[in-house]
Amino acid sequence: MLDSASNHPELPPEIARRRTFAIISHPDAGKTTLTEKFLLYGGAIQMAGQVRAKGEARRTRSDFMQMEKDRGISVSASAMSFDFSGFRFNLVDTPGHSDFSEDTYRTLTAVDAAVMVIDGAKGVESQTQKLFEVCRLRDLPILTFCNKMDRESRDTFEIIDEIQQNLAIDVTPASWPIGVGREFIGCYDMLRDRLELMDRADRNKVAESIEINGLDDPKLAEHVPEHLLEQLLEEVEMARELLPALDPQSVLEGHMTPIWFGSAINSFGVKELMDGIGAYGPEPQPQSAQPRQVAPEEKKVAGFVFKVQANMDPKHRDRVAFVRMASGHFKRGMKLTHVRTKKPMAISNPVLFLASDRELAEEAWAGDIIGIPNHGQLRIGDTLTEGEEIRVTGIPSFAPELLQGVRAGDPMKAKHLEKALMQFAEEGAAKVFKPSIGSGFIVGVVGQLQFEVLASRIEIEYGLPVRFEASQFTSARWVSGERAAVDKFTNANKQHIAHDHDGDVVYLTRLQWDIDRVVRDYPDLKLTATKEMMV
Repeated sequence: MLDSASNHPELPPEIARRRTFAIISHPDAGKTTLTEKFLLYGGAIQMAGQVRAKGEARRTRSDFMQMEKDRGISVSASAMSFDFSGFRFNLVDTPGHSDFSEDTYRTLTAVDAAVMVIDGAKGVESQTQKLFEVCRLRDLPILTFCNKMDRESRDTFEIIDEIQQNLAIDVTPASWPIGVGREFIGCYDMLRDRLELMDRADRNKVAESIEINGLDDPKLAEHVPEHLLEQLLEEVEMARELLPALDPQSVLEGHMTPIWFGSAINSFGVKELMDGIGAYGPEPQPQSAQPRQVAPEEKKVAGFVFKVQANMDPKHRDRVAFVRMASGHFKRGMKLTHVRTKKPMAISNPVLFLASDRELAEEAWAGDIIGIPNHGQLRIGDTLTEGEEIRVTGIPSFAPELLQGVRAGDPMKAKHLEKALMQFAEEGAAKVFKPSIGSGFIVGVVGQLQFEVLASRIEIEYGLPVRFEASQFTSARWVSGERAAVDKFTNANKQHIAHDHDGDVVYLTRLQWDIDRVVRDYPDLKLTATKEMMV
């Protein structure tokens, strides 16, 4: 084992062994494959399914929605729990596609660290940069995996330099690649002075690591061709001179990222990365809340909903609220207070996820993620406690960037459409606005692809073909201020006013001029592009 960096030793052992993290990446960097291999090493699955395989075989375990299966992209963050080497890993997969970034931002409020996957040929891409900035806002520790080293990739120093420049974070190599592309034979483990070789014959196996005594060990020459060995010795010497040594505290504070090199598809470098998450990743962290922070070691149970997923099981119209446990030791059947409604809820069928499989969770500890099936009582941002009125803060809701009207193909089914739209609004999949004047709804999303996903889901889950059509409005702002001022404003601007699914007042705009006018004429009102999901 590597030296573990512990940041509060008083945690109960069950909580201290938890590592709750998300994987972030640009689409196509290999995140789904890496997730598969994590599950493989964690013993959660027996055989990694190729994401690119055909038909039935292509159903990777973390992509369970039909559209994801058809397109091969992850559009809903799902959670998976498994044990590895004495640790309990709670892995939250995030949508890699930029149109689903809001779901990803919310997911990042429920984890203690992020694993950033980058493609060795492409380096830091735009989506990675955006997600990284969200991690930076929360000071999330980041561990980096540079994938696809078995394909032609860029110079190792260049990749490290790009991460340091673009993301303004110190990078320390945890491993160093030996050769690239066809010549890639493995890595030198810089933390443990070991040689790790890749088995190209069997993608689900990693060739044995060879213990060596430093870089001058003659055993190296037996395994590494001469021209690659020369290059390795020279590069590692430069890396040790030029790059900072690993500082576990700096990693926990989010100022430094260790980087591992590998090839997820060949199961290479993955186990070392997992060892690194155990050793350098944070234990469950305190959670921001009002009126006080929630510490993981507190005896009383508290948790919050960061995601709602509807129809995970098409046979049952259920909604599962994904709850991050913030403190305490939860047991199945416990009664918890739903802080927003002040009502007690008996949590009788909580589930743990192994990708699309679920099993009843008999217990859960701070750091774990459980699913609570419910019929719409639980919304994103809701807090569950053993009675204390605590509200978790910091779960964002963003103004949509694209607005469209929506109509049911069959006008007699308008009520069904309303039900479907409300469900997606509660799930956080879209914003749904009901204009004050006229009938119908306006749906707001962050990216065009979301309209396709919504149309496809409404048809599959509700048997209701729908049409999205152009809207005169281009953006939406939440309105806040004194009740009298808000009423006066809404009465004077009826044609621009709508309400979101929580009943909050929203101002729909056509041009920036609309916003400027309100700022000028109504100084006591506030228009905001985000609404914190405080409930």
